[in-house]
Amino acid sequence: MRILWRPFEFSRRLLKVESCNITESKSLIPLAWTSLTQKLNRTPGIFLLCLRKKFSTMPELETNQRDSELFSPPSDVRGMTKLDRTAFTKTVTIPVLKVRKEIVNKLMRSLKRAALQRPGIKRVIEDPEDEDSRLIMLDPHQVFSHDSFEKTELSILKQLNVNPQISKYNLELTYENFKSEEILRAVLPEGQDVTSGFSRVGHIAHLNLRDHQLPFKHLIGQVMIDKNPGITSAVNKVNNIDNTYRNFQMEVLSGEENMMTKVRENNYNYEFDFSKVYWNPRLSTEHSRITELLKPGDVLFDVFAGVGPFVIPIAKKNCTVFANDLNPESHKWLLHNCELNKVTQKVKVFNLDGKDFIQGPVREELMQQLGPVSKERKHSVHIVMNLPAKAIEFLSAFKLLLDGPPCCSELLPIVHCYSFSKDANPAEDVRQQAGAALGVSLETSSSVHLVRNVAPNKEMLCITFHIPASVLFKNQTITLENHEDPPLKRQRTDKAFSEEKIQIAANT
Repeated sequence: MRILWRPFEFSRRLLKVESCNITESKSLIPLAWTSLTQKLNRTPGIFLLCLRKKFSTMPELETNQRDSELFSPPSDVRGMTKLDRTAFTKTVTIPVLKVRKEIVNKLMRSLKRAALQRPGIKRVIEDPEDEDSRLIMLDPHQVFSHDSFEKTELSILKQLNVNPQISKYNLELTYENFKSEEILRAVLPEGQDVTSGFSRVGHIAHLNLRDHQLPFKHLIGQVMIDKNPGITSAVNKVNNIDNTYRNFQMEVLSGEENMMTKVRENNYNYEFDFSKVYWNPRLSTEHSRITELLKPGDVLFDVFAGVGPFVIPIAKKNCTVFANDLNPESHKWLLHNCELNKVTQKVKVFNLDGKDFIQGPVREELMQQLGPVSKERKHSVHIVMNLPAKAIEFLSAFKLLLDGPPCCSELLPIVHCYSFSKDANPAEDVRQQAGAALGVSLETSSSVHLVRNVAPNKEMLCITFHIPASVLFKNQTITLENHEDPPLKRQRTDKAFSEEKIQIAANT
């Protein structure tokens, strides 16, 4: 006989245990369990203790002693800069419930709350002492004793004739059992930010490490590869995006150096050399948003087209697209992706500076779109300018771009121009910048859409507006037949144009 005790609140209570051998014959289990339950109901805080190999009776755990570090890697990996996977091995104690193997599936449906929910760890394992039984792993933060089961769970256990006695199992955890965030949190200095997220570009994990993470960069890269199926290369940006070609220098932290990749976005395929072009998977939603604004038959001018994330889906809507990018590599892969997605016949591709594209191909096409025959035109003209760092500067290229009298307001091109802002009121800041570039106010004739937060206190936004006729056309005189009061007519046109712009702002 063994007498066990433990403190409970301010008292110490004793419990005599006839036996703690869980492999007692089945005939003794009901009697021993009934006697033990009666005593435990009168003496909370008492626990059984017995060690036998890896499997034995588990001590009851008090709620305020839940071990939040149970599934954390060993503490001695702190400061590791070269990944040693073997150093992450540790043994933890997990509560388990012994059941007959033939009822496991039926019982698991009723124990979803109590069962261990840990990726990579089996919830049901073989009983090392009884081949006819199985051990169900339980959540150590939910289950501390048989009293931890809810009434419905206890009812099911009783119906299936399962002894609710909780036992313990010594589970060995290895590097494979820990999540990337858990590994990095254990390795990096305490209190430092942990990098567990990245931009995925095909097989490449694109990280943007901070200074305090650089000593661990190769370890971080390898962890990203290990913990993310399909990732075979991890890279870190080592400088800001080049405003000319919109690419950046990168360092391969771990894995293969192959930067030729394939991605699928919004059901379209793209191929490119990630080291030579710009691609941001976080703009997928924005690409869809703009695409939805256009209708079949509309015309799109993409001034900074990249490899085609706006071009391809819009061309697929049976729109006519004029796409441009100054980067020769982007131009090459844009042509390739048009062929890949079978939209070559709908897209005209250019390799020009943005200003030259606006004052060349865009001007020529707009002269036709907005000319005398444009009165019967039913489609819209959109201009996308996705170069947030500098796009607003290119708006001045639209000043007095077209000859001839202004067209009616509803035919004027709609611009979607992207910009960054660190201002306390980013929308107002972008409106003022765009208005200054055009020489007009856009306060009441534009809408601003928040695209995403780029960094603390830095937003990416898109401002949408009709290019004012007073900006776009050199000749501001409207030719009117049989009208004796041109100035009055001009006022009505301006008013209609203003109302149209406000409506566009409201709709977008």
